Amino acid sequence: MDAGTERDTVESSKRSLGRPAKALAEAAWFPAVLFLGIIFVFAPALHAPGPHHVKVVVAGGEAAAARIDADLDARYPGGFDVHNVADPKQARQAVLDRGAFAGYAPDEAHPVLYVAKANGASLEQTLTTAFGEVAGSADRLAIRDVAPTAGKDLLGSTVLYFATAWNIPAYILATMLLRAVAFDRRRKLMAIAVVAAVFSGVGYAVGTALGYLNAEPAVMGVAFLLTTAVATAASGLAPFTRQFLPAIGMTLFIVISIPTSGGAVPAPLMPGFFQGLHAVMPLANAVDALRGVVYFGGAGVLKPVLVLCAWIAAGAGLLGLDFLRHRRAAVREAVAEPPVDDPALETPVPTALPVHRHHFGEPVPVLTGAVRDLDQEPVRGAAVIVLDGRGRQLVSTVTDQQGRYAVTALPEGHLVVVASAPGMHPLAHRKLLRAGEMVTANFTLARREASVETAVSGGPTTVPR
Repeated sequence: MDAGTERDTVESSKRSLGRPAKALAEAAWFPAVLFLGIIFVFAPALHAPGPHHVKVVVAGGEAAAARIDADLDARYPGGFDVHNVADPKQARQAVLDRGAFAGYAPDEAHPVLYVAKANGASLEQTLTTAFGEVAGSADRLAIRDVAPTAGKDLLGSTVLYFATAWNIPAYILATMLLRAVAFDRRRKLMAIAVVAAVFSGVGYAVGTALGYLNAEPAVMGVAFLLTTAVATAASGLAPFTRQFLPAIGMTLFIVISIPTSGGAVPAPLMPGFFQGLHAVMPLANAVDALRGVVYFGGAGVLKPVLVLCAWIAAGAGLLGLDFLRHRRAAVREAVAEPPVDDPALETPVPTALPVHRHHFGEPVPVLTGAVRDLDQEPVRGAAVIVLDGRGRQLVSTVTDQQGRYAVTALPEGHLVVVASAPGMHPLAHRKLLRAGEMVTANFTLARREASVETAVSGGPTTVPR
């Protein structure tokens, strides 16, 4: 074997090994992201709940607060932030106003701890254990639940389940709207609002009817904001993340959101980093708002509502930025400016697609059609060329066995679609493509039935009709 043949053999082997490796990488990267996300988020956030800077108040003046602060810090270093109030009544009110997670009224004979089960049964148990040690015996400590949960919400976590029902489908809604090519940006936002209203109303009706939620109509407002926030934010991210949207969206709205929501493990029992995530994630803020509405008379609701509104504004802003990006690209093309070498302004490349039912994650066609003859039989292998409004070819393709074709990533504006086949007259259609719409261009081609007789025969020449 000569050197050239050996080199070709080695290169062929490398290619044969590289193709399966590339296919495996393309198939496994998304599960790998979720795998690592679950390991590095779920486990650290939830595996060992313990107090981390839990705010509590102590009745009886600064001296009593300082003494109990030192006692708690010795038992739970960094676990509690202790503040003092004047009397037990203020300690109780601080818990009701959500200014503290517990209020302690020390007394030699009958110490009292004010807690709210609505903040989560695990947090209530942690506080009871800690202050039982401070009191000298858990039997001496009187527990007062100032915000009991609904009849079937035994652990104070039911709001998480309903919030999750509004959170995850909202993300799925955004991904499904990517396939709704007939919807422009405005119609997509309207669809999100309609679905959010329906989901919030149905969830509230089911929750109250089954006894899982107290009858507080403001629950529907929080649910509407959560659904809208997640769906709008995911829709805004889609044009910029493209094929990476599933990984980024699921990481944001599922992998990070659920463990930091404060539903399964209350936020004060999570490490500081995850408490920081809790403060900004939409699901976590919805859980806080729902608890405030259902159990605390609206206390502490303003901040999480503002966070949800910020997510909605961010998603709408990204959609607006994408609109401006496309308009700028269209203006640049119209004035024939040199292309700007900026990845942020990169426009999709017109591409022919195989004709089949497209699945999630695959490109969605914006131009489809079929080529048939006068007998409505499919014309296989017909050439279809797409030109822009200035006559420049954008893409070409051929029809399949059923005479169909599909193209994606075409620019907005007027297009000319030309179909031709051997032995048939070509035909052209002019189409207007708008943002978010799909255009259909079907062709019926006539066969060249006329023939030209040779000059030798002297026969007449038939002009094609």
